[in-house]
This record gives sequence, structure tokens and C-alpha cells, in this order.
Amino acid sequence: MSQEKYIGMDVHQATVSAAVRDRNGNLLMECVLETKADTLLEFVQGLHGTLSLAFEEGTLAAWLHDLLKPHVNQVVVCDPRKAAVLRNGNKNDRIDARNLSELLRTNQLKPVYHGEHGLRTLKELGRSYLTVSKEMTRTMNRIKSLYRSWAIPCAGTTVYAPRHRREWLAKIAEPGARVRAQHLYEQLDHVQPIRVRA
Repeated sequence: MSQEKYIGMDVHQATVSAAVRDRNGNLLMECVLETKADTLLEFVQGLHGTLSLAFEEGTLAAWLHDLLKPHVNQVVVCDPRKAAVLRNGNKNDRIDARNLSELLRTNQLKPVYHGEHGLRTLKELGRSYLTVSKEMTRTMNRIKSLYRSWAIPCAGTTVYAPRHRREWLAKIAEPGARVRAQHLYEQLDHVQPIRVRA
């Protein structure tokens, strides 16, 4: 008798709905688990046989992939937009877990790549650089916006340069606006070195 099991998981921050099917599509088990490493490992290790697991791409997908991959034979992280059954019909966690287990069993899921850690590190560094760059751009835009709100022309980049700041700050007559500009300059001074290191 075959011991193949197909596990569908609908993953959320607090709970995971799981559905387990056999090779014939019979639903063997359904449960709701806490989204905790120990709980999920205990669940998977309690199942016997050849285990295949599927869940949708999301914020917890990378963590869950790395956690469970060593304990199952196959992990499929799928794009829910590519599976019509997941997009249409009744939507709830139990139904989604059931649908995932059935689509996994019938090999109808389109996997999303979740591979080695080297690429994940590169992606995280890229995200970090983009986040810091966006924050730096926002701060620079706020600085220019402040000067423009007081009808002070500020074309070019000298408005950001530390050696010209005293001169630029002197152009703002209102003390509160000048303090705000100083705070924005401090923020820029904190973000720029992080961007250089990233």
C-alpha cells in the first residue's frame, strides 16, 4: 500500500490550515496549527510516508520553505494567480488548504523558485539598498519642498551639501521651519552612510 501524502497549507501569521490527502485524493486529515516552528515540525514529523507539501507564495513562504524542506520529500511554493481553482469559488482557509493538497496531488501547481540561501541573501541586500535609497530620496525631496514652501529657489544639489547648509538655513526666516530643515538634514546625514555601505 502506498504511503504518499499530499499536504496543502494555507499560511497566515497566526495560524496555518492544513489538509492531507492520500494518492487517491481521499482527505485523511484537516487541522489548524499555530504558525510556530515547533508546532509545524511536530505536525510534519507525525506524518509517515512520502510527503509532498504545497503552500502559496507570501511573506512567510521563504521561512516555511526553509523550515520544512528537510522534513518532506517535496515542497512546492506556488503562485496563487496561476491556479484558477485558488482564485475562484468559495474562499476560506480550510477550502484553500484542501484545494492546494488536491492541486499538488494532481500536479497542477506552478512552482515559484525558492532555492539556495545565496540568492536570498542577495535579494535581501537588494531590498535593503532600495529601501534606503527611497528613504534618502524622500528626505531630499522634503528638504527641497520645505525651501520651496517659503519661496526659496533651490535648484541643483548644493542645498544638500554639508558645507553649504549654514548658508541655506540662513535663507529660512521662520525659526520653526529652520528647525524642521535641520532635522531633515540630520535625517539625510544618517541615511547617506547606510546607503554607501549597502
